Amino acid sequence: MKIAAVASAFPDHYHDQRSVRELLARIWADKPEIVRRLPTLFTNCGVEGRHFALPLADYETPRTFGELNDVWIRVALELGEKAIQRALDRAGLAPRDVDAIFFSTVTGLAAPSLDARLANRLRFRPDLRRVPMFGLGCVAGAAAVSRAADFVRGRRAGVALVLTVELCSLNWQRDDVSLAHVISTGLFGDGATCAVVVGEDRPADGPRIVDTRSVFYPDTEDVMGWRISEHGFHLVLSPAVPTIARERLGPDVEAFLASRGLRTGDIRSWVCHPGGPKVLAAARDGLGLTDEDLALSWQALRDTGNLSSASALLILERTIASRRPAPGVPGVMLAMGPGFCSEILLLEW
Repeated sequence: MKIAAVASAFPDHYHDQRSVRELLARIWADKPEIVRRLPTLFTNCGVEGRHFALPLADYETPRTFGELNDVWIRVALELGEKAIQRALDRAGLAPRDVDAIFFSTVTGLAAPSLDARLANRLRFRPDLRRVPMFGLGCVAGAAAVSRAADFVRGRRAGVALVLTVELCSLNWQRDDVSLAHVISTGLFGDGATCAVVVGEDRPADGPRIVDTRSVFYPDTEDVMGWRISEHGFHLVLSPAVPTIARERLGPDVEAFLASRGLRTGDIRSWVCHPGGPKVLAAARDGLGLTDEDLALSWQALRDTGNLSSASALLILERTIASRRPAPGVPGVMLAMGPGFCSEILLLEW
């Protein structure tokens, strides 16, 4: 199993943190205790700017859950189509070559799901296998690549797409001034990514997928997720996430690598989802890494924010483009998300 190509797509609207903070200060003008904390909270997010589904001024107008979800469908389709076409072009493939699509999101709803609507737009074959995935959140990009690898494992000429689209800004809740939600308005961004996963007989510009492992942490379902009401999605985010990352990622990665005769010190390339500064620092410390090992993760956090399921593939795209290891070098791709759980992939460049 190999990753033939990865591509990203973003909305045209890009705003720096100061502009976003000023917008929220206007929206929450009747909550001065929150407005006073915004500068510090936004600085602590480690984000300098992000892409948004809408022009910033449009977020001042109250909308219903249904109206925002309609925007989500429209923008998600636009970005999904761009990301898929760019990835296929880089892989030297056409829509008719695609055997399966694994689509993940956690920021909007659609039935038929986006993969079906994109099948009509891009004219995939009628025998396309579709696997829409909802609810995995930040771990979904890595998890979907693992499931795509499972699919092509027995298909030497197989082609599977992994599409992630997240429009986090459309889930801002005007009346929610909980600390978790206020932090999320400074942390999460919008974007889409697509990876092309192929069987052994197909050429590939990216790494080989050697093995994958999923790890589920029992009785942690309240650590991260959504509470869904008539007003839409309300963030559930526990301060325990950095602790879990620090305590569990190291042993779990070590055990996975040991099953392949490797150790953490053998890994020379790390594609790590940047949950946020505290989570990324905890993952760094738990794995015994340096900031330089995770340089692309820190960079992605600064200039795009946390893209939920799309972040891991964005970092993989940037690794292929600007930080490609030498042939034969082992690498690891990993992410954590609701469940609470982690997904770990062993790569060979």
